[in-house]
Amino acid sequence: MSASVQDQMRCAVSVKDMATMCGLSRQRFAQLVRAGVFPAPLYDVVTHRPFYPEDLQTVCLEVRRRNFGINGKAVLFYARRAGTVTPVANTRKQSPNGDQHSEILVGLKALGLTAITATQVAEAVRELFPSGAASTDQSDVVRAIFLHLRRKNSGINVGNK
Repeated sequence: MSASVQDQMRCAVSVKDMATMCGLSRQRFAQLVRAGVFPAPLYDVVTHRPFYPEDLQTVCLEVRRRNFGINGKAVLFYARRAGTVTPVANTRKQSPNGDQHSEILVGLKALGLTAITATQVAEAVRELFPSGAASTDQSDVVRAIFLHLRRKNSGINVGNK
């Protein structure tokens, strides 16, 4: 296992992150899980969200390295095309003028929370992500805040445009 991949390993990763670590798309990774090439993820008891703990991450990376699935069959992986673009982490700095949650606000309004304010979004971010949401995927942040606000305040104007 290379040092860069080993540096990526964390206590738990999402299915999307595991696919990226293996150099595969989410769709291809899911196909190979269903075929028994890679192990299936574990599921969080509370949220029912799939994840790969460190030991399963090691198994997945070993399958990829050896081209030999956990089902006992050899598997061939295509090399990535030269022109493919790999996603780059968002390195933009949040603006100090309180505009830091504007993308989340736009996403929530697109989901139908038309009466949501920046203050409500900021409070939800502080409550749900006490150590910050910068390392969390933007879509996961929007989803978590959407569900949180729906549960917390059913009086928010949803879908009434």
